[in-house]
Amino acid sequence: MKTLDDLIAEGVSGRRVLVRADLNVPLDGSRITDDGRVRASLPTITALTGAGARVVVAAHLGRPKGEPDPAFSLAPVAARLGELLGADVALAGDVVGESAKATVAALTDGSVALLENIRFDARETSKDEAERSALADDLAALVGADGAFVSDGFGVVHRKQASVYDVATKLPHYAGGLVLAEVEVLRRLTEDTARPYVVVLGGAKVSDKLGVIANLLAKVDRLLIGGGMAYTFLRAQGHEVGKSLLQEDQLEQVAGFLAEAEKRGVELVLPVDVLAATGFAEDADYETVPVDAIPADRMGLDIGPRTCELFVSKLADAKTVFWNGPMGVFEFPRFARGTNAVASALVESDAFSVVGGGDSAAAVRLLGLPEDGFSHISTGGGASLEFLEGKELPGVAVLES
Repeated sequence: MKTLDDLIAEGVSGRRVLVRADLNVPLDGSRITDDGRVRASLPTITALTGAGARVVVAAHLGRPKGEPDPAFSLAPVAARLGELLGADVALAGDVVGESAKATVAALTDGSVALLENIRFDARETSKDEAERSALADDLAALVGADGAFVSDGFGVVHRKQASVYDVATKLPHYAGGLVLAEVEVLRRLTEDTARPYVVVLGGAKVSDKLGVIANLLAKVDRLLIGGGMAYTFLRAQGHEVGKSLLQEDQLEQVAGFLAEAEKRGVELVLPVDVLAATGFAEDADYETVPVDAIPADRMGLDIGPRTCELFVSKLADAKTVFWNGPMGVFEFPRFARGTNAVASALVESDAFSVVGGGDSAAAVRLLGLPEDGFSHISTGGGASLEFLEGKELPGVAVLES
């Protein structure tokens, strides 16, 4: 695939370049609580502005219902992007309408404009190819006949959407630095991986990770399971889990994973103790109990201290580690110990360590851990998982065409 370096070598001064970025940041009202994705977009944008391009950024925020919604406006993102760039970033009042056309027309060499939330246009996520294609035509028209498209939003490349996939069929297309780096890292996790290869999975629902577990059982040496999804595994082993998160409809599937791991000689490691709380609350009382003694009226909100020690020991000799999903409700300080233990072990490890985006990346920042302590922190949790499932990512495949 052609890259950002190829585009800059061809010459971009005075040209309009459409950049699909992933700026889907968490908000508290209009305040950005984690600007990691905005910061991750800077290298590609600054490389283009430094070369004299007129940069038009397309991005989404949240899940609006295909029409303008002030709650999902990119205004806070435009302000933060401008602060980080040290230059004003003009925000269009629409996606491809009159405001977008005027905003893009006003760009000068080395300046940046941000289109309003791309998902305010229902065509972006339409299943109808003709509708998506029409929006892609409108986006291409904004940058003109000598324009180009740079895909730099890895968090959305697993989606066949107008600003991710279809627009790449309309314009000369290039992989941004972020997408290129992500693909290279994930390929390292699937091709000629240094062993022992350990994967740590957590998060709320086992159903979100069925595909990746099935695929990884044929590739990894050790699989550590924590977070809410662990209770479905524990129940499949015959343990009572009280009021802990449980997906009863996945028990048969999980039992199959346990059997498959044993058959393949994969070490599947589950919690041996948990913090059993009286309720889902930051100040909930809790007690540390073995997994075979979870009270009926309590719910597990974190792995226990013995499990922390166990998981850390299972990471000690790893040469490659992929981690996706917290070990507990890390947003509550008293239930963040497990996540902190795993993350800290990776920081101290010499392994090639990849944090699989989403809540895991947010936890690293919330817990104040050094981001450079990990080999790579992905910006796309869903895209990372689908890649590791062995699925084709449409937004990457189209760049290779």
